[in-house]
Amino acid sequence: MLQLPDDEAWLKVSREALPRLREAGWVIDVQRDFSFNLHSVEDWYADIDEASGREWFDLELGIVVDGQRHSLLPIVLQLLRSNPELLRQGELARRGDDDHLLVDLNQHRPEGPAMRVALPYGRLRTLMATLGDLFHGDDPGNGQIRLDRADAARLNQLDALPLKWQGGEALRTLGQRLRDARELEVAPPERLMASLRPYQQQGLNWLQALRELGVGGVLGDDMGLGKTLQTLAHLLLEKQAGRLQRPALVVLPTSLVPNWIDEAQRFAPDLRVLSLHGPGRSKYFAQLAEYDLVLTTYALVPRDLEHLRGQPWHVLVLDEAQNIKSSTSKAASALRELQAQQRVCLSGTPVENNLGELWSLFHFLMPGWLGDQKAFNRDYRTPIERHGDTERMAHLARRIRPFLLRRTKEDVARDLPPKTEMIHWVELSDAQRDTYEAVRVAMDEKVRDEIARNGAARSQIVILDALLKLRQVCCDLRLVKSSQLKPAQHETGKLGSLLQMLDELLSEGRRILLFSQFTSMLALIEQALVKRGIRYSLLTGDTRDRRAPVTAFQNGDSEVFLISLKAGGTGLNLTAADTVIHYDPWWNPASENQATDRAYRIGQDKPVFVFKLITRGTVEEKIQQLQQDKAALAAGLLGDEQAGQWRMSDDDIEALFAPLPPRRAR
Repeated sequence: MLQLPDDEAWLKVSREALPRLREAGWVIDVQRDFSFNLHSVEDWYADIDEASGREWFDLELGIVVDGQRHSLLPIVLQLLRSNPELLRQGELARRGDDDHLLVDLNQHRPEGPAMRVALPYGRLRTLMATLGDLFHGDDPGNGQIRLDRADAARLNQLDALPLKWQGGEALRTLGQRLRDARELEVAPPERLMASLRPYQQQGLNWLQALRELGVGGVLGDDMGLGKTLQTLAHLLLEKQAGRLQRPALVVLPTSLVPNWIDEAQRFAPDLRVLSLHGPGRSKYFAQLAEYDLVLTTYALVPRDLEHLRGQPWHVLVLDEAQNIKSSTSKAASALRELQAQQRVCLSGTPVENNLGELWSLFHFLMPGWLGDQKAFNRDYRTPIERHGDTERMAHLARRIRPFLLRRTKEDVARDLPPKTEMIHWVELSDAQRDTYEAVRVAMDEKVRDEIARNGAARSQIVILDALLKLRQVCCDLRLVKSSQLKPAQHETGKLGSLLQMLDELLSEGRRILLFSQFTSMLALIEQALVKRGIRYSLLTGDTRDRRAPVTAFQNGDSEVFLISLKAGGTGLNLTAADTVIHYDPWWNPASENQATDRAYRIGQDKPVFVFKLITRGTVEEKIQQLQQDKAALAAGLLGDEQAGQWRMSDDDIEALFAPLPPRRAR
């Protein structure tokens, strides 16, 4: 008896040697139970059944043998359940493209004769990669599987197979466009008051493609890369094209409201913007349709749900979308009730702690697409988080890729200038507003009396002291000795805004220099960092060994370097940093730039981001304007070396000590 060493050798004899023997005139007798009695595969096919108005389609994949069609899906699923190792890409990669797997097409019909075919791994590999997650699903008894319309992108992987397609032209086109969404070229809107960098243009292309295809997505760029600008460009283009017939709604943390207002006014002034925020917002509920862009907060959506639900939205945008990482929160539940033609999430940290947060985002964007929470935990979260299943992780990444655009600052470093400066606007807390007004009234009267007696030139000390007190109120009420705060109020206002920034920046792996003129403010920030377990270094005028904190930071032993402006203004080389935050910017631009240049200097090989935290409507904003409009006056007023050269007009006094504007209703 002639025996061969393995199945692959027998398959080779059946597929290659026996046909040649027959051609040579041999008569071959094959017993019915011979395992390698193969039938020839005449063709491969794919049928798609889709109907307009449905959010799903049916897919059948199969082969033609002896003129009969046989769906491969039940066979593949049974094969995967008996050989789960075939789900692993590494296992499939070990098999050559020309290696074959023996399959009985009648294995689910035990009473019938075997009907064996040999399927090449080169084709099976593509099939497994495309349909691997169906291993956990129900058997397709009718030979078809039902897929969500958003799964059209998965059809692209089948292009490598020589399939005869029937039906589904629109879906296949959708899949190709989802694959190519980032490369779609659209012209930026004509009235956008900014030049988009190449990666920002790609973000606009992607948002436009998703809108055209009727799906949403997560724009997950790092902080400072311009998620807001890309979104505004998207909305402005919608208006320019005449599609913004209904308003867009942006939901965001309260601390970001002033930043959106500022960027909308600066970059997209043609958009009619309503800030639906504050105690007077109810009078605008009946007028929502009159605006292009409505801003509200996560805290207000559940309270205003009745009015927001009654307005259909063109685009629904969630900024800092990790705020709905708990799918059962009031905000997340309320947001899912709103109707919008497109949903978009903005988040530099789409996953902070676990994959359940990612599921929650997609449960808002495309309900049901990642399955219910129980199925998602079983199929993805448990295998990945508990067992480190890299194959499941890779599959999930492929699944969400068309709908998640994530760029880190390292990815787009070539598109970035060496130094990017941004103002991060902050709203005063209610307690700060009250204290600010009380201090302002007292200081305004004191300054005016002093100027009336001695003239402006000889009243410099009194003016600077008044400005100092107002600036301290803007930083933190605990800097004002008379202020008594409850513990819950310690991390509101500017400090709360800073801590939110740090959470996001540190999750992106940033190394941060944080400057303040006030060592007492650095002490408060230090307390907050200790509470959060954030590693930091500290350098003030009281630091005796300056080398130790510098070395610790440069070596990566700390993530944040707290530096007082005077102590850190010169003599430091901190090129390990890629982010600079001015908590209370020094009003002399030269001093501020000198501090920034601790990171932005020779030896720095990374783009540097500079954030200036400025409280809206306060003396901080007024002096920022003064710095821009009257640079010489600002330098003279607040720069020690030019203390005797400034002159202040009545208009300047009025501006610096003006009352706070009312809370914005729009």
